[in-house]
Parts: sequence; C-alpha cells; structure tokens
Amino acid sequence: MVVEIIGTIIFGAIIGILARVVLPGRQNISALMTVVLGIIGALIGYWLWGAMGGGNTGGIDWIRWIISVIAAAILVSLYIAVTGRRRVDRV
Repeated sequence: MVVEIIGTIIFGAIIGILARVVLPGRQNISALMTVVLGIIGALIGYWLWGAMGGGNTGGIDWIRWIISVIAAAILVSLYIAVTGRRRVDRV
C-alpha cells in the first residue's frame, strides 16, 4: 500500500512536469500544485484509458501516459484560469 502511494506520487510528479512542458509559456504555479495536478491527471488518464477498453500492455503504456499528460495539462490550464496566475513568458 505504501509503495503504491509513493509510486502514484512519483508518477504524478512526472505527469505534472510533462504537462507543464507541453503548455506554452512559463506557468506560475508551485511544485506541490504541479504534483497534485499531475496525480489527478494520472488518475483521470488511467480511468479514461480503462473506459476506452485499454488494458495492461505488459510494458510501458504510452497511450495511457499521453492521455494522463493531456488531462494534467488541461488541469494546469484550468488552475491558471481559476486562480488568475498568469503565464510568465521569457524574453
């Protein structure tokens, strides 16, 4: 149980970071919020992939990862829109 929780946190952190990478500009959100939104995005990705009939592939499930990153990117965008934290573009 503890290993699954730690794995979910690590997977969520990776998904959150990837979600922020695919979004244009620099997002002004904390690392903790990145992990939280990544975890939620990963769970949504798992659920959507299962709902579409996807199963365990025995290896790296790239489709599930892509769906999770897209879900987390949407969540990051929504978070920015709701909290009013603007993107900071580099000059």
